[in-house]
Amino acid sequence: MKKNKDNAQGFLEHLEELRWHLIRSIIAIVIIAIVVFIAKDYIFTNIILAPKNPDFFTNRVLCNLADQLNVDNLCINRTPLQIINIKMTGQFAMHIMISLALGIILAFPYIFWEFWNFLKPALYEKEIEYSRGAVFFSSLLFLMGVLFGYFVITPLSVHFLGSYQVSEQVSNTIHLKSYIGTIASVGLAAGLIFELPILIYFLSKAGLVYPEFLKTYRRHAIIIIFIMAAVITPPDVFSLALVTLPLVLLYEVGIVISRRIEKQKEKEEQLAG
Repeated sequence: MKKNKDNAQGFLEHLEELRWHLIRSIIAIVIIAIVVFIAKDYIFTNIILAPKNPDFFTNRVLCNLADQLNVDNLCINRTPLQIINIKMTGQFAMHIMISLALGIILAFPYIFWEFWNFLKPALYEKEIEYSRGAVFFSSLLFLMGVLFGYFVITPLSVHFLGSYQVSEQVSNTIHLKSYIGTIASVGLAAGLIFELPILIYFLSKAGLVYPEFLKTYRRHAIIIIFIMAAVITPPDVFSLALVTLPLVLLYEVGIVISRRIEKQKEKEEQLAG
């Protein structure tokens, strides 16, 4: 009876500890969301709406290259995309939603630190060491993917989708929610795609993927990447290469990782034998 009581008390203590980790995480999200809400002009003008404007970094670089190389199609977003709002509460609701979303994103390192401190006592030293490495590299790759999506894929997508017409009789007037949804989807998708080496790492560890398999289907993977890049880029070789090459490089990095894991397994088997 006493043992059950001790177990119940231990469970309640862990639950209470988790509650405080959650409370501190929520407080961090709210504080950052308030700061983002106050900095509305900077967040929307200089970050969210920036990729559609001619003076955005990527747009300026590509237009300068277009002038130097005499490739007119390389210059994108020459005319700012017109964004509209059709609901009375649309802009205010979007302002709140973006503030909360950025609050969660910017507070994520602290949130992860809180949950890491909660879980760490239950892990072995070796598990803690492996977890730190996996978390660091997965976070770094995701951040790189989001930045790649924002600075490269987003302006190309905005140019292609914003200027695409099925007929000259149909003009594009883009809704604010649609524009922000596209940017968020591109950033999230790019972040997840950049996790490819981490995915290959765990699949190789589990014995589900081998270097020979990845080499055999390399051409298939490159064709899929090429098709994905062709859909979102203007019809020129430079833009296509700008999106394709980093993704192909990630696949090659995955092959190297898988090869190293296979060699490590072979060494462990030799030592065990």
